[in-house]
Amino acid sequence: MPRTIWSGAISFGPVTVPVDVQSATENPGIQFHQYHLADGGRARVRKVCELDGREGAQSEIGKATSTRKTRSSRSLTMS
Repeated sequence: MPRTIWSGAISFGPVTVPVDVQSATENPGIQFHQYHLADGGRARVRKVCELDGREGAQSEIGKATSTRKTRSSRSLTMS
């Protein structure tokens, strides 16, 4: 039996709807994939450096932010 995590109500003007949020009880086992329309092959995501064209491992990938004035602002932490 699912356990209620939260109980409350949502109001839409004069109408109030009671709501119970319950924890998931099973894993549906559904997985979504992207595929190439032309031949049905699986499409993967690869992280390739735009400067040298090499594919980078996850440990070599850092995070950065961009603004309109600067192309990117590199962070010193790797993740």
